[in-house]
Amino acid sequence: MDWLWTWGGACFGYRDDDDLWTYDGRHVGRFHGDEIYGRDGRYLGELRNQNRLITHRSKSGWRKPGFGAFGCRGSYARYASYAGYAMYAGYEDFPAPETFR
Repeated sequence: MDWLWTWGGACFGYRDDDDLWTYDGRHVGRFHGDEIYGRDGRYLGELRNQNRLITHRSKSGWRKPGFGAFGCRGSYARYASYAGYAMYAGYEDFPAPETFR
């Protein structure tokens, strides 16, 4: 299990194998390489710098096969936030975990 933060520095949750989970136990995405796709198959973002999540705006129309959620897991205490990185041109911050409720 690897903990992940948004590009802006907020603790998002963790990666377990190829699945993305929020810190409060919601299964929200699946990794395809470094790219992450939601349960409905739409592009959510990608992994950069080993533990940061960011979204490339030009990929917003990309899709992969959808999947059923594994349900919920127990929640974990949220890790502290880090300083954010300067945003790359053409990118935006990964959605906050609360977006997936």
